[in-house]
Amino acid sequence: MEFQDVVRRRRMVRRFTDEPVPPRAVDRMLRNAVRAPNAGFAQGWAFVVLDTPEGVARFWSATSPRVAVGAGDGGEARENRWLTGMRTAPVVVVVLTSREAYLRRYAEDDKARAAAQAAGEGDAPWDVPYWHVDAGMASLLMLQTAVDEGLGACFFGVPPGQVEALREAFEVPDEFLVTGVVAVGHAADPAPREGAGGAGTGAAPSGGSPTRRPRRPLEDVVHRGGW
Repeated sequence: MEFQDVVRRRRMVRRFTDEPVPPRAVDRMLRNAVRAPNAGFAQGWAFVVLDTPEGVARFWSATSPRVAVGAGDGGEARENRWLTGMRTAPVVVVVLTSREAYLRRYAEDDKARAAAQAAGEGDAPWDVPYWHVDAGMASLLMLQTAVDEGLGACFFGVPPGQVEALREAFEVPDEFLVTGVVAVGHAADPAPREGAGGAGTGAAPSGGSPTRRPRRPLEDVVHRGGW
């Protein structure tokens, strides 16, 4: 697929068919993910790939917000339209990142100047958490590769109250933080025309969707030579 077509067709897919995802497609997504730019070539990311019904079910069991149904119980998953649709994804990739990997990298000799600039201003030479930025870049390459493979994908976050349950369920080392999750599968609905809405678009009832909110014109967001 032409690159511009990949960019244009990429969207957040929130409902999938039961057609399996070829393992080679997932492997290609991951190979491309680790080609993402990353500060100091720290490569502090990690990926937990869940591509079996059991693994995916365990992910949703750990991360779904829960509602108490009785005294002393763990509660039941709070179902909603988004969750019902997302549960249909046959593959889930948890994107992790290590802040410590960046601190270690920037303590090395060839990064000593950057580390020195941070003296007295905290314990890192950046105001921006590039460990999450870089993991986000890797995630975008996964999303774009999914489109090129004829698949649908969605990047989303884990509710703060469920992060520890996720870590425990999959034995994530303490060093790694959860940046987000990429769900992958065959889109259940055809891609909607941008600006279109209504039944059959596959869009979630979200005000952030381009099916319900127009994309901002380029001249509104680009400032050439200054603001």
